[in-house]
Amino acid sequence: MAFPTQRPRRMRSTPALRRLVAETDLRPRHLVLPLFVREGIAEPVPITSMPGVVQHTRDSLRKACAEAVAAGVGGLMLFGVPAERDATGSAGVDPDGVLNAALREVRAEVGDAAVLMADTCLDEFTDHGHCGVLDAAGAVDNDATLAVYAEMAVAQAAAGAHLLGPSGMMDGQVGAIRDALDAAGHADTGILAYTAKYASAFYGPFREAVDSQLTGDRRTYQQDPANVRESLRELALDLDEGADLVMVKPAMAYLDVLRAVAEAADVPVAAYQVSGEYAMVEAAAANGWIDRERAITETLTAIRRAGADVVLTYWATETALRLD
Repeated sequence: MAFPTQRPRRMRSTPALRRLVAETDLRPRHLVLPLFVREGIAEPVPITSMPGVVQHTRDSLRKACAEAVAAGVGGLMLFGVPAERDATGSAGVDPDGVLNAALREVRAEVGDAAVLMADTCLDEFTDHGHCGVLDAAGAVDNDATLAVYAEMAVAQAAAGAHLLGPSGMMDGQVGAIRDALDAAGHADTGILAYTAKYASAFYGPFREAVDSQLTGDRRTYQQDPANVRESLRELALDLDEGADLVMVKPAMAYLDVLRAVAEAADVPVAAYQVSGEYAMVEAAAANGWIDRERAITETLTAIRRAGADVVLTYWATETALRLD
């Protein structure tokens, strides 16, 4: 029997060989930890659909951020959960609102040791749960929303955010925020554009995490899961408006979109491993159906392999500690 002269298995025979020829690496610096801070609670509140994730108090948030930075995590993305909401999401603009206060405290805690990011969107702060201001007919008013985003962005930059993450999928949001930041003297504050954010079923646990008030859906402004060319059009617009990084969300079900965006973008590309993707792995592991740690590493490596320079994941600190 003749054997082939090329034997790829040779390079898989030991851990050292596999490590030597690995095409994709996963390091703590690639990871960003999303965190939720809730106003008016005395202790962290577990999120039932996301085992291991909590709504933080401002004190526990600072501690969690410090632990993530000590583990080598590259960034922190903060979301606020206010005690009161209104139609325009005014708590998100308020310099003393829960998110802006938390940004100041975390920046004081960790300084420039990690990249501090803020969710620049209104869905956590509105009493209707949409990502923008509504018009008289109940539809999201794109241009009125941009004016609020601009004010919100300046407040977040003043509170200490290094990067702002406009996630509402409003047309022109990157340009409006860039103009507002520059006019307010925050030219060094960057923008992580949510370039391809799909109307996904995988956001369900997140809505518990932020106590979302949404009824209905966001399909008039988030992207159709059937489309990929649309993402490239959104990418061109965001880059033209001054995006410093771009994002694909969700990650695991959209690796083809992530690859297409990564091949076309001339800025760093991020991907968000969202709450439903996290919850599926945790649920399967809890039932003994999969190896939890291997599944976490495999999914994160797949996202990196598809082209993500940065991965937002609720496993960031845990994974960073394991990688070290």
